[in-house]
Amino acid sequence: MHLPTPSTDLRHRTIEAPAGRLHLVEQGTGPLVVLVHGFPESWYSWRHQLPALAAAGYRAVALDVRGYGRSSKPTATDGYRMLALVEDNLALVRALGEETAVIVGHDWGANIAATSALLHPEVFRAVGLLSVPYAPPGGPRPTDVFAHMGGDQEFYVSYFQEPGRAEAEIEPDVRGWLAGFYAALSADTMPTRAEPDPHFVNRAGGQLRDRFPAGRLPSWLTEGDLDVYAGEFERTGMTGALNRYRSMDRDWEDLAPYSGAPVKQPSLFIGGGLDASTTWMADAIDAYPTTLPGLVSSHILDGCGHWLQQERPDEVNQLLIGWLDSLNPTP
Repeated sequence: MHLPTPSTDLRHRTIEAPAGRLHLVEQGTGPLVVLVHGFPESWYSWRHQLPALAAAGYRAVALDVRGYGRSSKPTATDGYRMLALVEDNLALVRALGEETAVIVGHDWGANIAATSALLHPEVFRAVGLLSVPYAPPGGPRPTDVFAHMGGDQEFYVSYFQEPGRAEAEIEPDVRGWLAGFYAALSADTMPTRAEPDPHFVNRAGGQLRDRFPAGRLPSWLTEGDLDVYAGEFERTGMTGALNRYRSMDRDWEDLAPYSGAPVKQPSLFIGGGLDASTTWMADAIDAYPTTLPGLVSSHILDGCGHWLQQERPDEVNQLLIGWLDSLNPTP
């Protein structure tokens, strides 16, 4: 498969936002498409989509979510609540001189994109979700749910809750940890079904990295790509990224008025056939006729892991552009 290389036409800029500063990378002109990354990534995870969307006639903008990369990193955990991230996205659209945008997210970015569309349909006119399906707000408290997963093991979301705990594992060797984490969720390097699940740790002092595959990088990740990711986290630390997980119960409280609410705008979902997010949340996908009544298309990429737009960029680009073109038909 041909993997496009980052274009020299990329434009870096910062804008003022509730976070203080948001770093954006922009390419192309036309209808605005905002790209929101997940954990543990940065704007760079969209490096294959920016030139493709620009060539297709769109103004593609990938941001560093607050706490990541060159964007501001608030000190308080409360600064990473979902409502604050939605406000950042609103500020981004306004700063770019636009009134509306299509928003597309991967991993945590999918949750951020869906919530942005839910709370502000007048601005976010369509939403694309990669890897993580939409599930409306509501239900049990998130930390209670995750605490009961895994029996005598601890789910990674619970492991991330205590400030400093995961940082102590990751920050002494950011590059090595990232390499293992990316490999653990990539189709060509993930553990087999017979091996321990890398999403869990042993309660008796275990670490996530104990279950990461070792020895080679996923095929989509070059040494240079890993250098980019590692360099950003070595500079910023991991706390800003991890604080998103530590804000989940606050989100549950903040979004209670929207319990069960559907996202009605035109939407797109792309999942990986080997991605645990797809299998764990199969019920959420089945509920799309109710929760995403504007769904245009839903796709599962066979043999693909979690890092969709990097593992299978050509397929993802084709699906994204086809969906975007359906929203913006040529006169």
